Amino acid sequence: MSSLRIISPSRLALSLLAILVLASCATNPVTKRPELVFMSEADEIKLGQQMHPQILQQYGRYDDPALQEYVDQVGQAVAAKSDRNKLKYTFTLLDSDEVNAFAIPGGYVYVTRGIMSYLNSEAELSAVLGHEVGHVAARHPVRQQSQSTLAGIGAAAVGIFTGNAGLGELANYGGSALVRGYGRDMELEADRLGAEYITREGFSSENMIKVVRLLKNQETFEIAAARQEGREPKVYHGVFATHPDNDTRLREVVRSAGDLAGKNGANTATLDDKREPYLQHLEGLAIGSSRAQGVIRGSRFYHADMGFTVVFPTGWVLQNLPERLIAISPDKTSLVQMQTMAPPANVGPKEMLARALAQSGTSRGEELDINGLKAYTAIARSAGTPFGQAPARCVVIYYNNLGYLFLGASKGSSGAPAADALIMSSVKTFRRLKDNEFALAEPHKLQLIRAAAGTKIETMAQQAAIEKYPVETLRLLNDLYPDRQPQEGQLLKTVKD
Repeated sequence: MSSLRIISPSRLALSLLAILVLASCATNPVTKRPELVFMSEADEIKLGQQMHPQILQQYGRYDDPALQEYVDQVGQAVAAKSDRNKLKYTFTLLDSDEVNAFAIPGGYVYVTRGIMSYLNSEAELSAVLGHEVGHVAARHPVRQQSQSTLAGIGAAAVGIFTGNAGLGELANYGGSALVRGYGRDMELEADRLGAEYITREGFSSENMIKVVRLLKNQETFEIAAARQEGREPKVYHGVFATHPDNDTRLREVVRSAGDLAGKNGANTATLDDKREPYLQHLEGLAIGSSRAQGVIRGSRFYHADMGFTVVFPTGWVLQNLPERLIAISPDKTSLVQMQTMAPPANVGPKEMLARALAQSGTSRGEELDINGLKAYTAIARSAGTPFGQAPARCVVIYYNNLGYLFLGASKGSSGAPAADALIMSSVKTFRRLKDNEFALAEPHKLQLIRAAAGTKIETMAQQAAIEKYPVETLRLLNDLYPDRQPQEGQLLKTVKD
């Protein structure tokens, strides 16, 4: 028998990667250069088709057919000028007040109503969509996935060959980071491509820089407001900024993109920005939560479609998330959250709660009647909470064929949450909406006004339905931040009930 050649771990890993590289090269649609990917275009499209329903389930599609059609129309115009103009693109306006836009494999592009509220022209919307189309055209989602796969392979090799799982987890950070953001080079490439595409349409490439500036203004203000309020800022761009800072390199790639498009025969800057047509499409846009999500008015939550209201303790901060409603005490030591569950057939509140807490152990169980609705409550001895494993007050209320499950907890408690009395007093406010309350469950909406001579943002703020920072919010909405005033005749956005 011949001797068996022993290959070192590092040589084996390199050999494996070399095989993958040789087997998985494709031509990038933008650069025309070979690149390492693990997905054909057909597989890319299939993956996007699988992910699309999940995204719609998570965020919801905004219920405004005319505005959806407009977003698609603007997006298709951009996509037609892209390097992958034969790909079928799907543009969707999501029912979210997050300030965000993103793309997934296969030509699926999403914008939130939150980001649309801060844009002020069709040219700016085209720039946002162009940026995301640039990601798709350059196959950034696919390249990201491929690089994450390689990072995962590298991490597995480190763990297997060194016997140190910790080193494997550290190496895999590269894969995790790539999943959470594209990184500066890809973002700048998407900015460059988006600028080229909108220039081919006839918009100025400078609109890309305008969008970056107004989004940075919004982000800067949000970080400052969050710091003042002692909370985490709502910045939705992951580890890496979705839009890089407005620096020299960004200006260079955007302006060079415009110059290149002009040299290739594009009619550069032949269109106006289409400011007023864009703003007119936004009339009536929900600001904050939409009707489908339920709305917060002070300490009270209303949901017209589901027909209920509930009050949380005064001073607690409410967060209306897609899957749950959370109220957090000012000192962040207590919270109560509410979510819905479909009850099993022929099962009452007591058994439903027992099933939900089967692994926790319960005490102090009690049947309740909460404003004419059947309910059951118990203390979970050890439930998973943001404070770790801790006692939790749990209540389930049956209403309209749904179970409304409340969980309340306090940091460092034993036996029962320290804020148990306050939590229970809040839960017991849950009730059906009265006929005269449905109007209160409608969201605040964006409305347009024409600036007269002497119109001031400060005066508008006094009349706007904006609870916090009305002056700053109106300036951000109208691209007048930090201290500019509107011009006579300018069409402006404000917020009304």
